Amino acid sequence: MSMTKKLAKAFETGSTLTATEITKKFGLKNPNEAVRQLRMQGYCIYTNSNGYRLGKPSKRMIAIANAVAGSAIFTQRG
Repeated sequence: MSMTKKLAKAFETGSTLTATEITKKFGLKNPNEAVRQLRMQGYCIYTNSNGYRLGKPSKRMIAIANAVAGSAIFTQRG
């Protein structure tokens, strides 16, 4: 399992992690890039003063995604 996948699992269990913790625990030299990759995979990762955490997208975020990409992004395929 890749370190980015392990990071995703940590977020899924409710962990809040700082960039330093991500580097130390998962050996990811660029934690911001790892978080960006997870976001590109559809994880809703928030940043706050305590670090990064997995959350639920707000109605506003969904509305913006719909306005930018259209409703097709919410259609399940496969």
